[in-house]
Amino acid sequence: MEYPSRKLQVNGIAMNVVIAGEGPDVLLVHGYPDTHRVWRRQIPALVAAGYRVIAPDTRGCGDTEISSRRSDYHIDNLVADLVALLDELGIAKVKLVGHDWGSAICWQLVINHPRRVECYVALSTGHPMAYRRGGLAQKLKGYYTLMFQLPRFPEWLLSSFNWLGFRLLTDYPEEQVHWQSQLSRPGRLAAGLNYYRANARIFIAGHADNARVPVLGVWSSGDHFLAEGQMRESARFVDDSFRYVRLEGPNHWLQLSGADQFNPVLLDYLAEDR
Repeated sequence: MEYPSRKLQVNGIAMNVVIAGEGPDVLLVHGYPDTHRVWRRQIPALVAAGYRVIAPDTRGCGDTEISSRRSDYHIDNLVADLVALLDELGIAKVKLVGHDWGSAICWQLVINHPRRVECYVALSTGHPMAYRRGGLAQKLKGYYTLMFQLPRFPEWLLSSFNWLGFRLLTDYPEEQVHWQSQLSRPGRLAAGLNYYRANARIFIAGHADNARVPVLGVWSSGDHFLAEGQMRESARFVDDSFRYVRLEGPNHWLQLSGADQFNPVLLDYLAEDR
């Protein structure tokens, strides 16, 4: 089921946002190379369960405005986009769900603005300190993050020969048509890669504070990009409650390939009294 979207002016950009349902607010934040459509198997379930869902296309993705400067994609600015979105909608506190890059952004949102988050469901990507300490397993799975730092070459490698490089990297044919149609538009592929280029340091160095809200970490056994350890070890960097769920079988896009497993976990966790 497709839900209509609207454009909202937040933090200096026109952000494309789907808002559906009525009830407590749930903010869904997608990763790379996705748009809000990656949540298409969660939005109807959340609406039916009595939530109001807010699912934006993040900066430079989907139908949200592209920023021209690489520095505009620094994680602090991406967090500011979400805070401005909550302010624009008059939301004081939200139930938060993030996947992949969206999960990384949401970890930083939780760390910097804990009073704006009731609870957080982190999919695939663990706390930034756990990611950095993920060892050889995570370094091998994350090899592409180094390649993406190169100028122009990644754009050529991913899109040449009818996007062969992109198809080999993602290995998810069911989503390829959508991704290709989105990223073939002028500036969109470079915008997505700017998430990596503007935030190279977060993969290897620096300090991040502990999260101080309840967190559910979810990882799937078919994930080729993120190791299980960096999610499990996130418990060390959460001062509130941390719960871990491993899904057997789904690939990296567990909310799509493992929706039947993930949705009951998500709904049960969001429904808990806190």
